[in-house]
Amino acid sequence: MSVIKEVIKNVPDYEFFKTVDELNESSRKLAERFPDLVKFYRIGESMAGDPIYCLKIGNGSKAILMYGFPHPNEPIGSMMLEYLSEQLAENEKFRNTFKDVSWFIVKVADNDGAKLNEGWFKGPYAPLNYALNFYRPASYQQVEWTFPIKYKTLDNNDPIPETKALMKIIEEEKPVFIYSLHNAGFGGVYNYISEDAPLLYPIFEKAYEDLDIPAALGEPEMPYAVKYADAVYKMPTTEDSYEYYAANSDKDPAEIIGKAGTCSYAYGKLFNEKVFELVCEVPYYYNPKIEDQSSTEFVRRDLVLANLENAKDNYQKIKDIYFPLKERVVIDSPLKIALEHFIESADKYLPVQENWAKNAKELENKATVAEAFDNGPVSQTYKMLIWGMLRRILLLNFDKTGDEEFKVAAESVYKEMTEMGERLEEELDYSVIPIKKLVQIQLMSGLYAALYAIDKN
Repeated sequence: MSVIKEVIKNVPDYEFFKTVDELNESSRKLAERFPDLVKFYRIGESMAGDPIYCLKIGNGSKAILMYGFPHPNEPIGSMMLEYLSEQLAENEKFRNTFKDVSWFIVKVADNDGAKLNEGWFKGPYAPLNYALNFYRPASYQQVEWTFPIKYKTLDNNDPIPETKALMKIIEEEKPVFIYSLHNAGFGGVYNYISEDAPLLYPIFEKAYEDLDIPAALGEPEMPYAVKYADAVYKMPTTEDSYEYYAANSDKDPAEIIGKAGTCSYAYGKLFNEKVFELVCEVPYYYNPKIEDQSSTEFVRRDLVLANLENAKDNYQKIKDIYFPLKERVVIDSPLKIALEHFIESADKYLPVQENWAKNAKELENKATVAEAFDNGPVSQTYKMLIWGMLRRILLLNFDKTGDEEFKVAAESVYKEMTEMGERLEEELDYSVIPIKKLVQIQLMSGLYAALYAIDKN
């Protein structure tokens, strides 16, 4: 395994994230350099008609699928795949460590969305700049969450073109391992895996501890996440979401979920029951408090409920600015679709979360420092992102119509965002993590998970 350690150690000191065009051009050149080993080919096109490309490296009988930009504001995985694809092509000893494997590498699964985030890819990597240039699609337009599903009252089979491109690989190649390369924003490192795999937990831990990056030991991303170990959770599926909504709401869960589908793991399992999937969430920013397990004076339930109340207030402020102008918005952009979806979804799921929080027994204890930090400043960084999309919509429409009300509204949003950003700069005391370290964590976790999956199959 020394060759794997060497490859992980030699990750370059990336200063910036590559754009969609830069990633595709790099893949094209790699295939030209290694024509007998690397195939670069089109697997589909985006909703806007841009080609989606895949690199196939090797000709083994076992398929591994790795894809970047499952959410278009998450570019770290694309840089990991950039480096990994080069190493697989250039380093025969490394490639031969993975016996009888064909690698299917999709650096950019969501071209359109990634391009809408490129405004912050070259920095500066401050939370405010990230928010000002942020875009995340509505759930029913996300690559990761539009795989077909039929479960109880939920029957959604309307995958977007980007998802169809991945579905084709899954159907034809029946991968033994799927690595969906998500990443978090602020916090620490955590992992989702498709089954309990204790053999991997010390490796996951070593991947971030060796680089002095904390684990995310605060609030789980989803209240219903099943914990396998510290910072390791069972891969959540839409079925899990459905049952959570059923337990905490009088509404039909299908109504709350809406038009979204399920994830790549659930779809991959239809074609290979032994498929193993990993999601390694690494953050752009961190503060050591995110893994501080010492107790505070606050009851965890009170902090969670206060955070939910703050979320409701945040969305109400956004509505107060956007709704009076909504009917005059002339540009039907993905940003507009996403903003209106998130507002509508919040009206559905925040009452469910509130009901859960009022009754969940696990919230009776005193909160840890990590949980308090998650419910406070960390949560605020994510709330600021919706404001960023609102401002971009207002500016787009001012540029198109010249309507001064859009400009005035955009200026008020910018003022709100800068005030939020200044408060967060004081409260967060954060460090920006070098891209190299984030790539190394995802690379180490992914390579050993791949070996586990190959052996399992």
